Amino acid sequence: PTTPQRASRRQRQMCIRDSNTAIRPLKCKKCNGEVFQRWGQVTKPVVDNQLRSVQVYRYRCCRCRRTFRHYPQGVDQADQTQRLRKLATICWVMGLSLRNTCTILSAFGISLSHMTVWRDIQEQADLQRKRRQWLETRVLGVDGAYVRCKGKTRPVLVAVDLGSGTPVTLGYVDERDPRAVLRFLKPVVQRLGVNVIVTDDHPSFRTVADKLQVEHQVCQFHLRRWVGSMLHKLQETVPTEWLWVVEQTKTILDELPAAGDRQLLELYKQVAVPRQGRDQALTPVDKLRWLLIRLSENWHRYRVFDWDCDVPWTNNGTEQAIGRMKVRSRTVRGYKSISGMLAALLLAGSGATW
Repeated sequence: PTTPQRASRRQRQMCIRDSNTAIRPLKCKKCNGEVFQRWGQVTKPVVDNQLRSVQVYRYRCCRCRRTFRHYPQGVDQADQTQRLRKLATICWVMGLSLRNTCTILSAFGISLSHMTVWRDIQEQADLQRKRRQWLETRVLGVDGAYVRCKGKTRPVLVAVDLGSGTPVTLGYVDERDPRAVLRFLKPVVQRLGVNVIVTDDHPSFRTVADKLQVEHQVCQFHLRRWVGSMLHKLQETVPTEWLWVVEQTKTILDELPAAGDRQLLELYKQVAVPRQGRDQALTPVDKLRWLLIRLSENWHRYRVFDWDCDVPWTNNGTEQAIGRMKVRSRTVRGYKSISGMLAALLLAGSGATW
């Protein structure tokens, strides 16, 4: 072939090589300029299960005259590729310890320390937290749990977006302290725009929901469990003339009618048995009357799911996230820090692809 033909072929090969090794940036990081001049290249060694090095190009913006590096997809300033950092995190989420994760990766010719794996886990947890930080959440599931951390069993409060099932945050909060629960939930509700919270029937959550002025759905599983247990005991202890009230209460609880609060209030008025004295122990009839008035006063908290289709009738989404977090706690024999517990909630507790 002639010289022009050889030059043309060489240029075509260079264009093909450029398209395979580098993707030009779309905008300048400083001024959003779109015209660049290549300003050099360097071979960057990387830690990866498939690659050992990549070509990194430097560009000069023709608008602001500044230069910057443009990394290939999946590579950044870190020595490890993004793929390897996610792979190490997945190994930890699947139940491996930090050192066992290093052992698994060594089979692929990758040498990492356990603290490097720990930093990879914290990075992925922080990315997950930042993604969720400002996403709007209409329905927030809240539940307390006891998790072993720093050698002690500590109370924590977990918040989960019940729309997507993604954990939102976690805090060292005892659900029995309404003031602590309010301090924990108030900024979360305001930042995410929460309209409904789903919890169990603990009195602290009722107080906090009223102060935050949000709808409150009580988990039907918790409600039916404790009310059913109490009605079963009352059925064996109340006088025979009041057994029909117990049966009627069971029916109302099973059907959840819209006017259930008024029906329960009428039953309460019919069981007009005054107490013997405040210092006296509660009789079975007193317990029945207390149950009726409590259900009647909080009836609107049991039926939010009936008029809002986005609200689940149980808090199973939060329970599942806590369950996965507790399983991870057993495999590592308890969390060593609050950051590790938060990482387990956001990564292992999410049960979703991240």
